[in-house]
Amino acid sequence: MYMIAGLGNPGKKYENTRHNIGFIALDLLAERNDIQINKLKHKALVGEGRISGQKVLLIKPQTYMNLSGQSLREVMDYYKEEIEHLIVIYDDIDIPEGMIRIRKKGSAGTHNGMRSIVYDLKSDQFPRIRIGMGRERRAELKDFVLGGFSKEEKSLLQDAVQRAVLAAECIVEKGIDKAMNEYNIRQKAAEKREDE
Repeated sequence: MYMIAGLGNPGKKYENTRHNIGFIALDLLAERNDIQINKLKHKALVGEGRISGQKVLLIKPQTYMNLSGQSLREVMDYYKEEIEHLIVIYDDIDIPEGMIRIRKKGSAGTHNGMRSIVYDLKSDQFPRIRIGMGRERRAELKDFVLGGFSKEEKSLLQDAVQRAVLAAECIVEKGIDKAMNEYNIRQKAAEKREDE
């Protein structure tokens, strides 16, 4: 079974903020695959279903971002699933806005939610899909990530969320390598075209 976690903060106040792009992506993934994320278990809202015939558990930790690891540790302990079957979707300010990057494993970088997960799971050997928020911060980091989207950002990030969801489906169906080849390379080509 695949565990797919989208990171964010619970509550109306944070609903449409940059830091909640993981929740936004998970909601779209659930909608596309007819999965209800409505059970409160393991300090998270969860929903079970299937993607490409594979069993999946969709997870929205309800612990607040900085403690996401507590929820995911409970999920992993309960299901005893391989760490490679955990996929985490989250926002990343170190990636250009609207881009997505898929990695097999690696450090948490500057993201507090990921730091919490790596700390609590005592491992960084799980795939992640990062959605770029851009480096050109126009405000304090906290204000920026907890801020809403401008009109221009909205369409850019809707597209990024769509690609992140397709990438998650691709990982479940065809594996992480195939997803990295398909979704990381396409962006490099797009970046190259922009530079020309």
